[in-house]
Amino acid sequence: MASAGTAAGAAAGTAATRELTEELRGFREVQRLSYACAEAVAAQLKPGVTEREAARMQREWLYERGVRDWFHRPFAWFGDRTAFVDFKIPLQFFPTNRRLEAGMPFILDMAPVHKGYTADIGYSGCLGLNPVHDKLLADLKDHRELILREVRERRTLREIYEDVDRLMVRQGYANRHRAYPFGVIAHKIDRVRERRWAPTLFGFGTQSLKGLASDALHGHRDGWSPLWSPYKFSDHPPRPGLWAVEPHLGFRGTGAKFEEILVVTDSRDPEQSAFWLDDDLPHVRRWNEEGTAA
Repeated sequence: MASAGTAAGAAAGTAATRELTEELRGFREVQRLSYACAEAVAAQLKPGVTEREAARMQREWLYERGVRDWFHRPFAWFGDRTAFVDFKIPLQFFPTNRRLEAGMPFILDMAPVHKGYTADIGYSGCLGLNPVHDKLLADLKDHRELILREVRERRTLREIYEDVDRLMVRQGYANRHRAYPFGVIAHKIDRVRERRWAPTLFGFGTQSLKGLASDALHGHRDGWSPLWSPYKFSDHPPRPGLWAVEPHLGFRGTGAKFEEILVVTDSRDPEQSAFWLDDDLPHVRRWNEEGTAA
């Protein structure tokens, strides 16, 4: 079985026109499935729905379409929890009985494994009008462009992280992905062997955790990390392969992010050395529509 890094290295062209390998098409398929789930669940949200109910809706939607394993099970955050206000311990990330209200932002986050391929996505929305949330979503576009540009320049993960931080400060926002374990903005993903029984541990699939742990062990030996963080262990250029990237902006009690797959290759051609796996995603379509309207 080819590795994600091998598949990435075989791709060429722009995200809109390149002919993807079978391997990358598998990852794109599960990423699109995940975003379709997020849009379907978001359309059903109404005042009074709890985070736990929204997380269950995501699980059931994906289960009906064949998902049986996870990198992590679905999360849902409502209101100021979208900005991780006062989050101190990992247990606070899990869905609660917080109820959705009119004008309240929400984030749906899921990482299913389907046919052995993994995706990890984040979908930001709002129940009704919220100008602050709209501005956060619009300003995320600059982060997607900055990350791709600097990965192509082969800047270190740590340097890019710091540049994302500086951009957030200039925009007037707080870095909320720093609240994640190890402060990560991204992590590597790869194929997961399909099994008839797929247990989870603290909401994370054990097969995926084993793969990430293996990458961490080999990476430590070879001088790289599968976690993209602000710390010294991320002070190296991006490793070829697939990265689930999630810049997360916060402004007071409102948070917004996207999360999607970035492909990094070993090509010397800058345009082929890194690219977003798919440009037909809800947040990208939104930016394109806003650009056309302007």
